Amino acid sequence: MSAEGKYLRPLKALGDILDDYLSYLGMERGLSLNTLKGYSCDIRHFFEYLVVISKTPVDVEEDDLHQMLVAVSEMGVQPRTQARMIAALRSFYKFMRLEGYVDRNPASNIDMPRLAHVLPDVLNVDEIDAMIGCIDMSKAEGQRNRAIIEVLYGCGLRVSELTELRISRIYAEDKYLLVEGKGSKQRLVPMCDATLKEISSYLEDRARLDIKPGNEDILFLNRRGRKLTRVMIFYIIRDLAELAGIKKRVSPHTLRHSFATHLLEGGANLRAIQEMLGHENIGTTEVYLHFDKTLLRKELMDHHPLYCR
Repeated sequence: MSAEGKYLRPLKALGDILDDYLSYLGMERGLSLNTLKGYSCDIRHFFEYLVVISKTPVDVEEDDLHQMLVAVSEMGVQPRTQARMIAALRSFYKFMRLEGYVDRNPASNIDMPRLAHVLPDVLNVDEIDAMIGCIDMSKAEGQRNRAIIEVLYGCGLRVSELTELRISRIYAEDKYLLVEGKGSKQRLVPMCDATLKEISSYLEDRARLDIKPGNEDILFLNRRGRKLTRVMIFYIIRDLAELAGIKKRVSPHTLRHSFATHLLEGGANLRAIQEMLGHENIGTTEVYLHFDKTLLRKELMDHHPLYCR
């Protein structure tokens, strides 16, 4: 609402505003499909709350948002979900300002809840080798699954990046992958010889598939010649971990986290790890990495002047 108390622009129906907002997120911000779904859900809940308090998005004050978040917290919604809701509200009102509906953002000063960083388990090299050793190579998908583990652990890819990986973006001579990460941002990720070998062997098997139209350039396919889903990758990794007798909670992200942790423990530069993981913020990389007490003590003993004399 403007200083004169009038709307800057006539308000559309809430459904139309939501559609415009999601188009803005997808086309102008380049957010991932998962983020779009989460934000869409959050703003729909926000609209339902507006009905309860008999207000429009233009009438909302900061205190209204605080009251909504208090109610959400009392319902037992986790802090991480609350943080996403706040991010969605900030983004929504940024869009509303750009479109001329409001001249302020009532969500801009709302504090994010404090999040506890729960790090996933890390697999050691023996555990990863044990998972690979449990792959039944007599099955048609055996070599494919070996290549999947090599790429997840050897390149540190997100599962969404793995499912979208394209053959045309594998530069075997230079030993690099061109990966499209969050927000359609591309990065080059180096590959080792072992990863290249497993991909090359899998491509021989892949050539025998009846590949469906639209999947010709997708690297990892199911038996019907279609792109693997994220859920299918999750089941592949989970089942191999169970066969290997690993008691930790193992998912595709565990391999990405192990990739980063093993690089750090081997002495890799944190900035280099950040680039390979595709993190915009170095703080995100630091959260991913698991420092155990033995490593911290070794760093202290090796580098502090009191211990190096």
